[in-house]
Amino acid sequence: MTNVFSERAVDLDLAREHNLSVDEYERMLRIVGREPSLTELGIFSAMWSEHCSYKSSRVWLKKLPTTGPRVICGPGENAGVVDIGDGQAVIFKMESHNHPSFIEPYQGAATGVGGILRDVFTMGARPIANMNALRFGDPKHPKTRHLVNGVVAGIGGYGNSVGVPTVGGETEFHAGYNGNILVNAMTVGIANADKIFYSAAAGLGNPVVYVGSKTGRDGIRGAVMASAEFSGDSEAKRPTVQVGDPFTEKLLIEACLELMATDAIVSIQDMGAAGLTSSSVEMADKGGLGMELDLGRVPQRERGMTPYEIMLSESQERMLIILKPGREKLAEAIFHKWELDFAVIGKLTDTGRLVLRMNDKLYCDLPVRPLVDEAPKYERPWEKTPTPAPLDAAYDLPSAPLDVLQKLIATADLASKRWIWEQYDSLVRGDTVWGPGQADAAVVRVDETTSKAVAITTDCTPRYCVADPVQGGRQAVAEAWRNLSAVGALPLAVTDNMNFGNPEKPRIMGQFAGCIEGMAEACIALDFPVVSGNVSLYNETDGEPILPTPAIGGVGLLDDARRAVGLSLRDGLTLLLVGEPGTGHLGRTLYLREIHGKEMGPPPPVDLAAERRTGDFVRGQIQAGHIQASHDVGGGGLLVAIAEMAMASGIGATLALEEKAGLLFGEDQGRYILATNQPDVVTRAAEQAKVPVRRIGQSQGTALKLGAASVEVAALKQANEAWLPALMAGEI
Repeated sequence: MTNVFSERAVDLDLAREHNLSVDEYERMLRIVGREPSLTELGIFSAMWSEHCSYKSSRVWLKKLPTTGPRVICGPGENAGVVDIGDGQAVIFKMESHNHPSFIEPYQGAATGVGGILRDVFTMGARPIANMNALRFGDPKHPKTRHLVNGVVAGIGGYGNSVGVPTVGGETEFHAGYNGNILVNAMTVGIANADKIFYSAAAGLGNPVVYVGSKTGRDGIRGAVMASAEFSGDSEAKRPTVQVGDPFTEKLLIEACLELMATDAIVSIQDMGAAGLTSSSVEMADKGGLGMELDLGRVPQRERGMTPYEIMLSESQERMLIILKPGREKLAEAIFHKWELDFAVIGKLTDTGRLVLRMNDKLYCDLPVRPLVDEAPKYERPWEKTPTPAPLDAAYDLPSAPLDVLQKLIATADLASKRWIWEQYDSLVRGDTVWGPGQADAAVVRVDETTSKAVAITTDCTPRYCVADPVQGGRQAVAEAWRNLSAVGALPLAVTDNMNFGNPEKPRIMGQFAGCIEGMAEACIALDFPVVSGNVSLYNETDGEPILPTPAIGGVGLLDDARRAVGLSLRDGLTLLLVGEPGTGHLGRTLYLREIHGKEMGPPPPVDLAAERRTGDFVRGQIQAGHIQASHDVGGGGLLVAIAEMAMASGIGATLALEEKAGLLFGEDQGRYILATNQPDVVTRAAEQAKVPVRRIGQSQGTALKLGAASVEVAALKQANEAWLPALMAGEI
């Protein structure tokens, strides 16, 4: 056996090319005790990248609550697992594919969907729904239209082909994302609570098995690329973007679930970021074992691949499995039936080392534990975000309220995203109860045998977070909790996707710290633990960071999907405004930005005790059958929320509201609009629950009426739905 520790001389300059700092390079040398091989350098650079090691965020993430009576598995595995009763569990996670989607929008977004699907089904769940949270730059930026088109096509192309419905999400535009778009993908799956699969390797001598697609040269060093700022021409990074095949992924789902129905699997891990490197190292580390691999046995689709390339490739649709001894033939038969590659590429050892050979040559011999435990962990300097000055002017209505409404609903963030979600199959599998545009949260039946359903939402308001990260963090969690409550679901748990700029800048690290503080407070107050998530840092181009964007994916439970309510009004219902009346808060609102051209002031405060009290009340009234339609008051304020309910149904409303900017367009938190045919019952219950309630109108006709003015709902809908098609046609 020949040792090959000099494929290419490794020095500090080469380490820097791999994004290792001087201190990190010296730490690596101390661990290895000699000059590492190129393959070993590549493994260290991947495992110690921000994307894999969370070296700037680990100290802060520990502040989030991660346990609860329903939590089966919290952060640390491929996805979070929560008990939903009847021997079932919901498994879910959100993850980013930001940098790849900016470089190559179709494949970047497509492989983001594929990767998050694998995180969920690798734990034994059948995926039942996908969501996404997208942020693009200024609509007038020359690259925005290209990016929107590619990302949406990639999400739809992958999700539709793999047969998992895309049931909702959010899309916003802001110049802060001109150089770094955000593509956050979320998957939810269902599994038997006693049949969850984990990634810790076990069983000395057990076979290590590679399954799925062949390994190619796509995505090499993708995790390292995702852990650095952009500068100059991002096109040069195109080879680091993976290429996906949703049809192979579908086969992989079915093959893995079939094998999981046997007793053959000891542990299983998706080959995601850093590919075979992260999957092998993490499995061995969690099990306290070593692993020997013969890389010549790895199925390869390109000739002459080196060990470095094989270990760092991020080719898609691949899994690493530890099998029980003697189950190889059974597993091989299943994967060959589904026309997938299957290869025994190694075994578990008691050495605690990762040993890699190829063609009778030794390319790597590293201790596993230091790759994980001794990864850098930084407590980076941070600065508290300055408290925004209060608004210095009244910012009254510049014209009649309904005229202002028509302008607002035709702006980028409030305009209908129908052009996007009509490209997604939201109904495949036949279990979607409420899909895109129909309710505050998507509602999907668990399976065809039960009326039980899960509700799913993604939420964040970056314009709040940039002004006051603590309040922004609170609000992101509270809004997810509110949207689940608004359909009648009991909020269960959270997955998060923390998207920020360069953490080495104290200002950016302060944004991260503040958002974590606010999120933790909200999660504790609302009994809404964080069970999985992802951190995406270095979202900057030429020193310009994105808005801090702690995206929240929330999941809730409905015992009976038939109780879920959506947005659509019916004729003859009383409209109630439920929740704290607020102060008519205009700071950081869409009204202030779009009508007065100002992005200033503090965001609305979040009263978590009031959120809990009001949400519990709303959910109870929905479950009691007293509510026919429900909507939380979010971006754009009260009049926009009413208009959205009207546009969902074509039914108008006669409103009894003062014509004040703060009341109509303020974004005070913790409020819902309930449409009911039992207003006296609901009002009495609200008074008993000490929840403020106010009658604000009646649903009727085909127009919104406020005072002497009116506007046809059809005209509002036309303006609301015209903006995005016009953008994509190049008319904006």
